[in-house]
Amino acid sequence: MAEVARAVGERGELVLRRREDDGALELRVNGVFVMDDRETSSEELLASAALESVRRPDRVLVGGLGLGYTVRALLDDSRVGQVVVAEIEPELVSWMRTGLVPSVLDSPRVSVVVGDVQAVVAAEPDVSLDAVLLDVDNGPDFLVYNENSAIYTSSFLEVCSSKLRPGGVLTVWSSSSSAALEAAVLGVFGACQVKPVPVDLQGRAETYYVYQGSISTD
Repeated sequence: MAEVARAVGERGELVLRRREDDGALELRVNGVFVMDDRETSSEELLASAALESVRRPDRVLVGGLGLGYTVRALLDDSRVGQVVVAEIEPELVSWMRTGLVPSVLDSPRVSVVVGDVQAVVAAEPDVSLDAVLLDVDNGPDFLVYNENSAIYTSSFLEVCSSKLRPGGVLTVWSSSSSAALEAAVLGVFGACQVKPVPVDLQGRAETYYVYQGSISTD
């Protein structure tokens, strides 16, 4: 395993490394695997699930830059006007800007805000977004940062709901099935779609999940 970059910040250690067996670029936070560039289907489904449900995705907010695959999938849709990315780790943004990670930040349709997604969403005007996509941790049951537990609660999901236009959608990624998250989305939006995502994680069959709620057009 070859180390590409390492940084230590307020929330701990970030390591970007290249695996020797398959050549994949891998991101770990405080020693916990977060993502790689080999299995990206769940990040891409997060984007496609939102885009399939929105008639006019003029303005989309993504919580979590990661390695850029959710943003990249959004940009592949010519209907998407603006993508606002909230990323709490400045090092991730820097690694992408300097080319250590293939960049999605050079698109004129993308702007990035370095900060906690809760604060970034709260700062958005009400009824100003067509979609909010959250991929900021491994889900409510396998947190990298304990502080992120608030992201999966009804309180924050209600804030997300208030920022969505009629017909807008909230789409949340999780590495595991979560009855609590499903109940929270259901409670805020009145319905919750759950989409399992089969993945091959370094030779192991796993299932990730995407949870989605939407705002009525009535």
